[in-house]
Amino acid sequence: MSPSQEQYTVNLEETGELMIPEAVRKQLNLQGGDRLTLTLEKDGSLRLVSWREQVQKLRGIFKDISNGVSLADELIRERRSETQPDDQW
Repeated sequence: MSPSQEQYTVNLEETGELMIPEAVRKQLNLQGGDRLTLTLEKDGSLRLVSWREQVQKLRGIFKDISNGVSLADELIRERRSETQPDDQW
């Protein structure tokens, strides 16, 4: 473990629940009810990532695709144009 990593001891409750230490929850801005993804790594370690963090990463990946255009607004515009009667008659 590198010197920059923090280490905490936690207990697994009889119900299977783990309590994330308060210092970690504050540092990661986690609140009760937040959704997390738990990944079992090949080396047997566990990795927890908040959904909020995953969404932020995805936004970063796709930010160049929209070029400032709201994809939702564009889809709504397309759907509305499909339902408009043709003026060709």
